[in-house]
Formats: sequence, structure tokens, C-alpha cells
Amino acid sequence: MGIYEYTKNRILELCKQRGITPNALSYAAGISQSTVKSILGGESKNPGIVTLKKICDGLDITIVEFFDTKQYRELEQELK
Repeated sequence: MGIYEYTKNRILELCKQRGITPNALSYAAGISQSTVKSILGGESKNPGIVTLKKICDGLDITIVEFFDTKQYRELEQELK
């Protein structure tokens, strides 16, 4: 599994923990529903850092908290 899958799964996990839908997240984050849908649906496999920061704001966490997981810490380097 790569960084895209981890990011998608992390967003879904955090929504579930907070009891909100991806649509509710888009509203809380101030981004369009289509942006969240494209990230979760695989059309946007490289969301920008500004978008991820807005998602974190909508989830009421820091960007550091978003990436502070075992999966991200153990992620292999992309360039070899």
C-alpha cells in the first residue's frame, strides 16, 4: 500500500471516529464535495498540502496529527 491509500484511509478513519460523512467534512473544511470525492474515489491521487491542511482543520486536528501514524512512519521511500 502506498501513500495515496494511506491518505484516503486516514481521512475515512478520522471521519468515522468523529461520526461525520465525507460530505460533512467538505463543509467543515471549506472545500468542495467534489474535491473530497475525488480524493476518496481515486481521481486525485496527489492532493495538495493546502487541501490536506483544510481537511485537518475540518477534522479539528493538526497536520502533524494526521500523519502521526504507524503507516506513515513505516512508509518506504518512493525514490530509490
